[in-house]
Parts: sequence; structure tokens; C-alpha cells
Amino acid sequence: MTNRDVPRSPVVAPGTEVAVYDFERPSTLSQAQLRMLEGSFEQFAHQWGTTLTAKLRVVSSVTFGSAMMLPYRAYLETLPDTAAMIVCALDGYAPRAVVQVPAVEMLGWIGRMLGGSGRIQPADRPFTALEEALVGRMVDETLEDLRFALDGLLPMHAGVEQFHHLPLDAIVAESAELMIVADFALKVGGQASTGTVAIPAAAIMPQLGDGSPPQSSAEVLTMLQAHVIESPVDIGLRFAPTRVGPAIVLGLAEGDVIPLSHPQHLPLALTLDDEIIVHAAVGANGDRLACVIVDYQEAS
Repeated sequence: MTNRDVPRSPVVAPGTEVAVYDFERPSTLSQAQLRMLEGSFEQFAHQWGTTLTAKLRVVSSVTFGSAMMLPYRAYLETLPDTAAMIVCALDGYAPRAVVQVPAVEMLGWIGRMLGGSGRIQPADRPFTALEEALVGRMVDETLEDLRFALDGLLPMHAGVEQFHHLPLDAIVAESAELMIVADFALKVGGQASTGTVAIPAAAIMPQLGDGSPPQSSAEVLTMLQAHVIESPVDIGLRFAPTRVGPAIVLGLAEGDVIPLSHPQHLPLALTLDDEIIVHAAVGANGDRLACVIVDYQEAS
């Protein structure tokens, strides 16, 4: 017996983009703030693609994906084990900004800057001193494009400080430091990849104005409980297991009856995801079968 009569939420149509909401990391960006950031990052993506085309001498494009606010530790979890992670200092701020692209992809860009074909090499390694110098100059120009696109939202100077091949080794910010993270789809000479830009929220939020008020742990718990309590679930009412031997099973035919070992005086088990939550007796509600929750449970 299950609650199949309970109305369910409509199934999400195939192809629909679904955003997962984590109650432990509630968004602190208002819709107005998010729209302002998205417009700035769209403009930056266009300029970044133009800069790459000029530097690499091959048609390149950059497409903005999405922007969100995450603790630095959560941002690290989204990165691959190895990457070209360029740490950038911001005047007056201890937390750093980050420009990150796949390491192998960046090596291909370096090859193009040196006059090569840009064919992606299978090697995944840290940069040499010469490669760091080439990438540093290119990223410095990219940071200027970013400041221009953000149009006053990032008023301080930003410059390349360090290069890291292993993102987990980079000392950028405290693990709980909030970062505004934007992801981009990169296409250089037909080669597609993805990249991210992460900026300390403290450097941008004052210029964005007031956002959504911060939520306390109690508010988050209340929201989570309200969400769960409205969610329909399948429950089952079942008898105690009955053991039968293989010979009986193999000899079953239409019309055969298997006696159940459940005693008549004992209630049935009410289960949720095969876990017993309470016990209930079989009953009726008008002409429909029903069960009555009881406080009785015989000791084993």
C-alpha cells in the first residue's frame, strides 16, 4: 500500500536547465546584483575573445556562462587536479583573484605566441620561466579588460603574482572567503575548453550595493524543513518476511497460495524507502483500505 494518490510535482522537461540550491550555501546576491555582474562579464567575454585573437593570431571566441558566489573551498572543488592557475594580487586586499584555464590548453596558447601551430601537446606540466613571462603579460592585459568591463565594480589595480600547476597548492584566500566566480567557454582555433575567473566578493560587493540579507543557520534549517515537509514520498505497509524454500518457489503454479508467517495479532510495518518508521494496523476509511498508526511493537 503506497501513497500513489498524493499529487506529485511535474516532471522537469528534457533539456531544461536546473540549478541546484544548497541550503548550507544560500545565495547572497540579489537579482539586481546578479544582472549587473552578468552584463559586465558578458562584455568582458567579448573583449577577452578579441584579445586572444590578437595575441594568438587565430580566430578565438569567449562565451560567458554563469556567475555565482561561492566560498573559496567550494570553488576549489570545481577545479581539475591540474590547471594553469594564475593568482592575481589586488591592491589593498589580502585575498587574491584567480584566472584559471586548463594547463594543456594554455601550453597550446604559448606555442602559438612563439610562432607554432598551437597543436595541443599531451604534456601536463608547470610553466617554465619563459612561459610564465609570456602568460603573465597576456593575463595582465586580460585583467585590464576585466576592470574596464566591470566598470567601477573592481576599482583597484590587479596584477599577476604567482603561477600554480596544482590548484590545491595555491594560497589565494581562506577556505570560507566568499568569491564571485564566473565561468567561460573558450574556443581558440576550433579547440574548445573552459575557464574561470574568481574575484574576492569583498572587493566587489561594496560597489554592488546592498544585497540579500545574510541568513542565519536557524533560517536555513527552517527553509530546509519547509521544503522537505512539502515533498511527497512513497510509503509501504508490509507483513513480516516469510521464508520459503527453493523447491516451493520452483513448484509454484497459477492459483497456489503461500501462507504468511505474520501473526494475526501483530501490526504491520509502515516503511519509508524500505526502512521501518512506525507500525500500523489494517483498517478502512469508507470503502477504501487504510491503516491506523499504533504505538504497539512487540519485543523480539
